[in-house]
Amino acid sequence: MAAAAILLRHGRRAHAHAHCAALSRALSTTAGDTQPDVVSVSDATRRIRREHDPDRAVSILEAIDSTSISAASTRHALSLAARRLSRSRRFADAEALLSSHLPASTTEPHLAAILCSYASANLPEKALDAFRSTAPSLPTPISPLPFNALLSAFLRCRRHARVPVLFSELSKEFSITPNATSYGILAKAYCMTRDDVKAKQALDQMREQGISPTTSIYTTLIDSMYKQKKIEEAEQLWKEMVEGGCKPDVATYNVKAMNYGLHGKPEEVLEVMREMEAAGVKPDTITYNFLMTSYCRNGKLEDAKVLYHSLAEKGCSANAATYKHMLAALCAHGDFDAGLGVAKESLKRHKVPDFKTMKGLVEGLAKGGRVAAAKKIIVEVKQRFPENLLSGWKKLEKELSLDSDSRDTQSKGTSGETVGEY
Repeated sequence: MAAAAILLRHGRRAHAHAHCAALSRALSTTAGDTQPDVVSVSDATRRIRREHDPDRAVSILEAIDSTSISAASTRHALSLAARRLSRSRRFADAEALLSSHLPASTTEPHLAAILCSYASANLPEKALDAFRSTAPSLPTPISPLPFNALLSAFLRCRRHARVPVLFSELSKEFSITPNATSYGILAKAYCMTRDDVKAKQALDQMREQGISPTTSIYTTLIDSMYKQKKIEEAEQLWKEMVEGGCKPDVATYNVKAMNYGLHGKPEEVLEVMREMEAAGVKPDTITYNFLMTSYCRNGKLEDAKVLYHSLAEKGCSANAATYKHMLAALCAHGDFDAGLGVAKESLKRHKVPDFKTMKGLVEGLAKGGRVAAAKKIIVEVKQRFPENLLSGWKKLEKELSLDSDSRDTQSKGTSGETVGEY
């Protein structure tokens, strides 16, 4: 059976390498046979993160200096390139790319890294195939590392119902002893399906195996209770966590801040932040995001703007969620000038909010006479994403009559602005 599995794996690997070689030849032809300079892993990751064209992303990946390649170092670059392909619905190419990076003889860390990359490409079942075909060649006993990576892949791809089944089947099939991380993933899967009873049973299973519940698994359960507005149960779990010797960390406090940020008042979020600081836990960008959200929900937009502009002073930097929620709030209040500033900053930092949020800004600018600025936003966005992701923007251009010269960055807008300027 093991020999058959290995032979099958070699066959699949050969097919994958052939497919990937064909892909590389196609990319070379597309690029006019010009090969990118050899780059370091860190430089490649940075460039791929900013590159939304899947073919160019793969070309950058393939240009990584071979002497610096390792599973851990190339994981993010590989994941990003595979994600670019899958978002262009080129799933076969994404699979071939990932398979080509998984040698016939591999290690647990390398396999785990590749399985995480399958999740980035939204290919969890292919990750399972890779695990089943590769695991028999690993030294025994197999540690929970690749097992957890596979379960996490299904969790990330929202195949929550599959996780408990795989947890049970694979741990028995490959004689894997789950650890605290494994049970944390299991509990998360149950929480995502709103099966609170089984999620809590995961804690009991851990204890039965002599594993102490962690802050992380308690955070998962508390988060689920808050999201279901089961406040008393969340508070009871918090008490149980502390009494059990688990110290709340920034993620745990952020779960509580989220509850008040989305459903309470800014003063309640600020109280959570005081609790954090008293416990020696520093608020992070996520904490401040919930405070900003609470300010906006409670009509305190100016306070939200002050907080947004003071993030750097607090040792934090805006993330994608910061830009999205701040921009949405500004547009909802008709402050399109401030919204434009937020959008420009998000574009500069390559953390562009989703289409719906950006659409609100473009519509507001266009209807307010800032046609050139609206066009410039569309031009910049269209330059960053592949053609198959631009249908919504093209439709918006036509609806607002912005499509006639939206790519001409030197022509004049109806308000007298140049399209090349905001």
